[in-house]
Amino acid sequence: MSAPTGIDERTVEINGQACRVWEKGSGPRVGYLSPAPGVPRWQPFLERLSERRRVVVPSIPGLFGATGHRQLDDTADWIAMALDLVEASGLRGQELIGGSIGGMLAAEVAAFSEVSKLVLVAPYGLYDPEEPVSDPFASPPQQQAQLYSENPAAFLEAFGPPPDEDAAQEFMLLAYRASETAARLVWPFGDRGLRKRLHRITCPTLLLWGSRDRVIPASYAKRFADGITGPTRIRSLETAGHLAAIDAPEAAAAAVLEFLDA
Repeated sequence: MSAPTGIDERTVEINGQACRVWEKGSGPRVGYLSPAPGVPRWQPFLERLSERRRVVVPSIPGLFGATGHRQLDDTADWIAMALDLVEASGLRGQELIGGSIGGMLAAEVAAFSEVSKLVLVAPYGLYDPEEPVSDPFASPPQQQAQLYSENPAAFLEAFGPPPDEDAAQEFMLLAYRASETAARLVWPFGDRGLRKRLHRITCPTLLLWGSRDRVIPASYAKRFADGITGPTRIRSLETAGHLAAIDAPEAAAAAVLEFLDA
């Protein structure tokens, strides 16, 4: 897929595989590690951020824009990949945002490398059997939008196939690959031991959650905050589900920019 109009595109090499990097805007650099299935097209949340930041969106291997996920087996592989991806994209020491599976990887980056400020939007990474994370891979594909999002129209705009039939077939194959990637990373519980590393996160951190999240309960924000050593803030978006940046892009971007500019 070619870059949307106004987006600068380049590639970086991770484990011998090309990973797409999209960039837009001016000002301080902020990286974005996305939820699955990735960023098949530029999103309103990113557009809003780009008004005051140079937004850098590297593609996680296996999601839209990158391959190489089948080379990543254990936790160390995924953490090393995330560190390499952030550094190759010019984001070491910069602000970093991560959502869902990208949030878990962003937290790992902050635990092992320099990050100036961190934003985690409903990240995976912790599991409490008393209040379990749901298993989205147990739901049929036609129910995914209702599980992840409170705004089906916005979900379809972000992740739906294009109208052209041939392009739609290719798109669905890439979406299937992204689902496989997410499963390799977080199935069944999304717990790869991050709890034992949270104390290494010392930068200011915003935990942003949709109050209607049906995948990871909003109460997990406090679990993350209790484990992080650096100063933390918790913000809730009342109209959003798990994909808060998709459901409420203006409110999510406003909360993120307020935190980053503080």
